[in-house]
Amino acid sequence: MKKILPASLFLTLVMNAWSQPSPPLRVAIDGMVHDHVNWILGRKPLGDIEIVGIAEPNQQLVDAYVKRYGFDKKLVYPSLEKLVEAVRPEAVLAFNSVYDHLKTVEFCAPRGIPVMVEKPLAANLEQAKTMLTLAKKHHIPLLTNYETTWYGSNEMTYDLVHTQNKIGEIRKLVFHTGHQGPVEIGCKPEFLAWLTDPVLNGGGALMDFGCYGANLSTWLFKGKTPESVTAVALQIKPNIYPKVEDEATIILKYDQAQVIIQASWNWPFGRKDMEVYGQTGYIFCQDNRHLSLREGEKKETLPFTAAELPSSRKDPFIYFKNVIRGDIKLSPSDLSAPENNETVMKILEAAKRSAKSGMTIRWSEL
Repeated sequence: MKKILPASLFLTLVMNAWSQPSPPLRVAIDGMVHDHVNWILGRKPLGDIEIVGIAEPNQQLVDAYVKRYGFDKKLVYPSLEKLVEAVRPEAVLAFNSVYDHLKTVEFCAPRGIPVMVEKPLAANLEQAKTMLTLAKKHHIPLLTNYETTWYGSNEMTYDLVHTQNKIGEIRKLVFHTGHQGPVEIGCKPEFLAWLTDPVLNGGGALMDFGCYGANLSTWLFKGKTPESVTAVALQIKPNIYPKVEDEATIILKYDQAQVIIQASWNWPFGRKDMEVYGQTGYIFCQDNRHLSLREGEKKETLPFTAAELPSSRKDPFIYFKNVIRGDIKLSPSDLSAPENNETVMKILEAAKRSAKSGMTIRWSEL
């Protein structure tokens, strides 16, 4: 005769099961030539992410990171193929060149391994389309990580615009993104080797920092695409950046709004800020936490300090885990979503064409 658990005991067991934290996501790192790899290597151990392998053939680079972070060198494999064969990760984080994002997805997608790449999605639109097709065919999450996705100020701005209707419909967005230049701020040689290459990065400052405004504007417009793209690119420091532009301005025309993206390796200091102008007010986002609002007929501009994002999506790695585990469902306009980043790549492609030809590129031409 089967024993039947008392209802109270059964409920306790169920509640305990629900309250147990899910096991850590077993991730592999593909490449260490992107300086953003410091983000995951320097992340505090929280029990939610476990690095089970690193694919990097450059032993000098590996030694430098081992010295800095103290991880076991046994985690390192000469290739992603060797790594996956040995440790079978649940997901892969790509910290290789933007051009090599495609190789990562070509390997991982048929094996059902989710991938998160650093921004932008790809070095060119053709690569992006191939990656998105592979991800869709093999049913894997393919996310793109931007630093600004994790800014509480941007999240609060979205709420002020779309939930609280503080400034009416958006009429103009202005983005200032960039820094003094990757050489000037001391990026590693391995990073500079591809970041300043027109093929491996797809361009210079236009790709490196133009993607932020394209990503955020697509999100704030809930996935809406522009009617046309116009861009101007300059090479102010050809002695430092002989192959790529170090200055770019991109203008996106919508039916009732305009977006101006100023991407630069010539700012006197690093910045990622945003101005949002609506019908009845404006919002200025100075950095990741601080913003200000002026609305209606009020003369004063009110300062705000935004809250940090919820623990379930406070950084790219826990977010990636929760998407993979099904605890977060992506919408097409989400900052990391494939659909948003296909639009980003089309904007960047149009901007490069416009800067080269001196002509405005219509969306229908892409």
